[in-house]
Amino acid sequence: MTRINIFFPLKQFCIAVIFLGILSCGNRSGGEKNPAISKPIVEMPEEVIDDYDARAVVALLVSPENPRPGEVFRIMVTGGKSILKVKITISSPSGEIKSEKSRSGDGLPFWRIDEFKAGSEGEYHVSVSEGNVSLDFSVTGKPVQHSSNSVWITKQGWDSKTEALYSAWINALFQNSNESASWKALNETTENSENNFLYNHFSLGEDEATGKNKVLMEPDCADNPFYLRAYFSWKLGLPFGYHECDRGYLGKAPRTGRWITNETNISRNSPTQKFNAFARMVMNGVHSGTARTAFADESADYYPVPLSRAALRPGVVFADPYGHTLILVRTIPQTSDSPGVLLAVDAQPDKTVAIKRFWKGNFLFNTNQTEVIGEPGFKAFRPIVIKDDKLRLLKSEEINANSGLVAFSLQQKGMESDKFYHIMERVINPKPMDPEMAMLDLINALNEQLNVRVNSVGTGEEYMKAHPGTVVPMPGGTSGVFQAGGQWEDFSTPNRDLRLLIAMDAVQDFPNRIVRSPEDFNLPMLQSPEHVKKNLEALLAKKTNELSISYTRSNGSKQTLTIAEILKRKEAFEMAYNPNDGAEIRWGAPENSEERSTCKRRVPAGQLAKMQKVRVWFQKRLHPPT
Repeated sequence: MTRINIFFPLKQFCIAVIFLGILSCGNRSGGEKNPAISKPIVEMPEEVIDDYDARAVVALLVSPENPRPGEVFRIMVTGGKSILKVKITISSPSGEIKSEKSRSGDGLPFWRIDEFKAGSEGEYHVSVSEGNVSLDFSVTGKPVQHSSNSVWITKQGWDSKTEALYSAWINALFQNSNESASWKALNETTENSENNFLYNHFSLGEDEATGKNKVLMEPDCADNPFYLRAYFSWKLGLPFGYHECDRGYLGKAPRTGRWITNETNISRNSPTQKFNAFARMVMNGVHSGTARTAFADESADYYPVPLSRAALRPGVVFADPYGHTLILVRTIPQTSDSPGVLLAVDAQPDKTVAIKRFWKGNFLFNTNQTEVIGEPGFKAFRPIVIKDDKLRLLKSEEINANSGLVAFSLQQKGMESDKFYHIMERVINPKPMDPEMAMLDLINALNEQLNVRVNSVGTGEEYMKAHPGTVVPMPGGTSGVFQAGGQWEDFSTPNRDLRLLIAMDAVQDFPNRIVRSPEDFNLPMLQSPEHVKKNLEALLAKKTNELSISYTRSNGSKQTLTIAEILKRKEAFEMAYNPNDGAEIRWGAPENSEERSTCKRRVPAGQLAKMQKVRVWFQKRLHPPT
């Protein structure tokens, strides 16, 4: 096994960073300002009052790995907040090269990317004015080819420096993305030369959108984290692996089996062809149970992390209780004018990739072992290292012994969902929120979720119109309705509609949160929580009547519905996920209404009977165990 050390020793140091803002635990309180509140201020749990002045790892990377003469190359450096102002010095055979362009990103780690133009061939040296960090690389007229029977050569194991670079790369890849951002496939994100620091890292044209030998990545939600991790590992020569595992059952978490790594032999002509073939192996080997292995399982690909701002960094994965996964990509800090936002990216069965915000409507959490298979929650990839020339996973105690890695934590184990969401709200919004601003933010999130559903229902309608007379087969069994593949998975929306119902509940329940947890909000002086609740209920009615969505009816006309109208139809969405129903039924049009009069397609009687049996899960707001 060939090992090439591409990273020079990087000195790890401690530096204070602010991830979302400063939290003063002794001043969390509209409550102290408000004499009407007699409930004592609830202090943040010990696990959340983490080391905000977290130790940031200084790491350095050049891309492409061997720039050509006259080619633009980039330097990425990670660290604490001060890294944004460090001097990056490039020494070349003809002297010092000045930066031509720079961009940076906040978070843990903070990062900076500077662009330079290579001169003549020869050895180049990079140094950074902070952290005593440097590396050497070569400018050459020909790309360096690494020949191997394996998918790619392992050059070194994962450590705190490569993990910092991975988080920074994920954050930079999605830096400018908001909740309206989506892509038809994951490789569209890596084809963006501005955002992808590793664009054409091998100088083979591997990331060009029209290239004949380009990277292809079309994962579903379970594969998506593995694809991003594999892509980064491939580019940097880091070890990557995944376990085949079973799906588990109630009372027994999924268990790992055979471990497949990048050192698997694949006979293909080019590095990109090898990667694409390996990606298809990952797609066939990873499934909804992969991310829900037991927290204590040290053979699992993921390990659980604490609910803290230092831990929930880009690249951390959220495994929901029912098989969906999302990857954290970006944090928008709380300000005096707007709540904080935690953004993630997920993939759908139709291979589209989109940005989602953290809230109840998108991130489901349930640890009840009578309802959930395995152990869901926030998890990080367990680092793979080299020991005696062999690959192995780091043990949990080894992870915690390395202060630069995200800590292993059992904090989420058995946690009640209300506590989980309460802690997460405080992580995202460390300072007490303005209640009106927070509620308006939730309403806008619901509106965004409804607009996404417009596209999903529309996709099904387009297919049914293009294939008249088609009846999409409905899978048998309750869990099959939520998990089956094929046309049903492509065009039905049971999972999305269950999340939508939970989101509707969260919006309508928000005024009650003021009474339950007044300490989380900056309440107006001399106003009781009950008085604020009444004001919020009035604002909720006003705003939901102002915002609306429009869908296309069966006759091609547009139907506009306000959010208030949709909330009144909430029960109808317990039976609105079947693509064999017309769009009007899927949007809850009442029987005998003018809106429903244009509907020409209804589910077969047999499917309707199955849907009635499944409805209980929507009413409970629970996903059947899968």
